[in-house]
Amino acid sequence: MSEKKILRALKGERQAVPPIWMMRQAGRYLPEYRATRAEAGDFLSLCYNSDLAAEVTLQPIRRYGFDAAILFADILLLPQALGPKLWFETGEGPRMETTTTPDQVAALRPDEAIHETLAPIYQTLRILKQELPSETTLIGFAGAPWTVATYMIAGRGKEEQAGAHRLKAEDRPTFEALIERLTTSTIEYLSAQVEAGAEVIKIFDSWAGSLKGQDFEDFAVRPTARIIAALRERHPGLPIIAFPREAGEGYIGFAHKTGADCVAVDNSVSPEWAAANVQKDGCVQGNLAPHHLVQGGEDLVTETRKVVQAFQGGPHIFNLGHGITPDASPDNVQRMIDAVRGA
Repeated sequence: MSEKKILRALKGERQAVPPIWMMRQAGRYLPEYRATRAEAGDFLSLCYNSDLAAEVTLQPIRRYGFDAAILFADILLLPQALGPKLWFETGEGPRMETTTTPDQVAALRPDEAIHETLAPIYQTLRILKQELPSETTLIGFAGAPWTVATYMIAGRGKEEQAGAHRLKAEDRPTFEALIERLTTSTIEYLSAQVEAGAEVIKIFDSWAGSLKGQDFEDFAVRPTARIIAALRERHPGLPIIAFPREAGEGYIGFAHKTGADCVAVDNSVSPEWAAANVQKDGCVQGNLAPHHLVQGGEDLVTETRKVVQAFQGGPHIFNLGHGITPDASPDNVQRMIDAVRGA
């Protein structure tokens, strides 16, 4: 297990060739994914069909030989398991029954009740544990409480997360109660993922960048730190990656404040800046801009090598600054991998 490249990086080892995986690596840019999703019928059916979810998780591993596979699921499966209805509008993304009042927060299912709904997700992990190549690390994940709360409050993803900021300002006790519930349920969900076979956990705080000042400390840093501490108590030595996207200066010291083994950085900061300010505290993951996988060409190779070069002085996991987009070229993904590995 200690020989897996991802795990070596997460332990702080600098490697001449960094391990590589890619956010949303199982997704719509791959024709084999589109075929499997059509077989499932819709996105949620795919998430809850353990055999098909395992299949789409394995597809990019077979095609590219990434150093890690990340569980195919969605951050909104957890709030769905807490009770609010969830559905996906074609071409528009997720929609969710809103949670904005004290009674609605109080009516959320207890933490121990989530596992019945989420049992297929754990089964996907068990399948992957058996099917993945021995050198491939299995990553489980969840959304951070703030990010998940923004969807629960607004009922959908919205720019600047205005609904969540409004509730935080106008009814802070209800907002804090929701964050508290999401923190405890996320601990239970991620712990069950580890028990099912996840070797590494990643916490996605996709909307962390809209939290400023003390709010960033209160609702991005502290919940993540609580989740990590609780997971480590149950699973000593568990490696954890935190991704407070668009945190800017908030990336500095995030590993120390939360206990994360690795901080993933987005492409709004340069790799040189992240190497100087974030990598000094340990492993960094990132941060090629996803648009290069659409545009391709020499810029893709040049920018990929620039990222590798910037982080070569310390532990690094090569990844994108955000998820790969559906219009990316599968051939460009291979070209990126070759540039990282020096082919």
